[in-house]
Amino acid sequence: MSGETKSMSEKRNDFTEGSILKKLLLFMLPVLGALVLQAMYGAVDLLVVGRFGTTEGLSGVSTGSQVLNLVTFVITALAMGLTVQIGHYLGEKRPEKIGRLIGAAIMVFLAIAAVLCVIMVVFARPIAVVMQAPPEAVDETITYIRICGAGIVCIVAYNVIAAIFRGLGDSNTPLVFVAVACAVNVAGDLLFVAVFHWNVAGAAFATVLAQGVSVVLSLIIMKKKDLPFRMKRGDIGFNREAGKFLRIGFPIALQEFLTQISFSVLCAFVNAVGLEASSGYGVASKVVSFIMLIPSALMQSMASFISQNVSAGKEKRSRRAMAGGMLFGACIGAAVVVLIWTCGGSIASIFTGDSQVIQNAWNYLKGFSPEAFLTAFLFSYYGYFNGHDHTMFVMIAGILQTFCVRLPYAFYQSTRANPNLMKIGTAAPIATCAGIVLCTVYYIRTVRAAKKTGEPEPDRES
Repeated sequence: MSGETKSMSEKRNDFTEGSILKKLLLFMLPVLGALVLQAMYGAVDLLVVGRFGTTEGLSGVSTGSQVLNLVTFVITALAMGLTVQIGHYLGEKRPEKIGRLIGAAIMVFLAIAAVLCVIMVVFARPIAVVMQAPPEAVDETITYIRICGAGIVCIVAYNVIAAIFRGLGDSNTPLVFVAVACAVNVAGDLLFVAVFHWNVAGAAFATVLAQGVSVVLSLIIMKKKDLPFRMKRGDIGFNREAGKFLRIGFPIALQEFLTQISFSVLCAFVNAVGLEASSGYGVASKVVSFIMLIPSALMQSMASFISQNVSAGKEKRSRRAMAGGMLFGACIGAAVVVLIWTCGGSIASIFTGDSQVIQNAWNYLKGFSPEAFLTAFLFSYYGYFNGHDHTMFVMIAGILQTFCVRLPYAFYQSTRANPNLMKIGTAAPIATCAGIVLCTVYYIRTVRAAKKTGEPEPDRES
């Protein structure tokens, strides 16, 4: 790589200089693209098995993928600690520390992958029972969990490598990895399920194969790229750097785990209302999963952006980045709200032709819709605090709003006479409002505390 190219690359990935909103959005769009592809990833397995497999296989993939999604979300959240710490070292102009950090991460995540492998392979049946897999689909669910568990090291490795690149300010390369994985997964599904008729086993093999190919490709690209750090064999091992990224990532991972559990609890509340409500909520949940990708991408991007600027001593720039993220996210969220109220029924009809289910789904989406606008503020706050290593507060705030506001309110609405999904759907934005209040109070306190201690804010650029 030429010196000029290297300089341009470093400048592009340096968040401490240049236009805040432009750099934030250029980093965020590939993150969003990767999240969209990952969301479609599981849908392909369901689509192919539903078309060429059996009904039991479809149920097995559906239930088993919930387990895999839970594992993936938690690993991704834990790896965010690595992303933030890399950003700190870049902002501090100490890239030589990154090698030992990644070396520690390799050992930590290998140990996690080994534990997950044992749990998912040995305890696949109890997991299927806990997930309330239908009796006729228990064996298929077990098969899916065991095969994915056996290849969990590939799934963990991909998410860790993606976190490393995002910490370096490069969100385009992980997007390439996901795109390749999706292509391999589609080809694998068609080959193993449609041609070989392996049913649920074929879908699971395709998933593991796709992640494995993605990991190999990412390692090749990483070796050829001119990275701002060097890693030696001696860097690989348990060292003090492990504690640094785990201290940041563990609260985020715990919050993500509890959030996913809360979704299962909320689903149980809705199931108690009736079959049509349950089906409507299921359709609405698919739509919601895509709606929430934008604020999720904003939060991840914000954490990377903020971590570099905080470590470079540019606190004012960090605050402007948070405000810019809120404004951008709110504009997109407002458009989503209008779209839901005007076209929600048409969107729900993509997943089902049952008019009653469509109406129930639309009702839930109407109640939920303010969440698309409000999360722009909440997740920007979360990204800002994560970038400052205040992940413990983010975890506490998330737990409080979920278990003290959202679930109790949803339970109350679901147990009232003549419950309707629109009122149950409002539990999400009401809880988010509570979270915004908590974050605003905490933000004001941290700013005042910084001023009292005379914290310097050089911020030498406009």
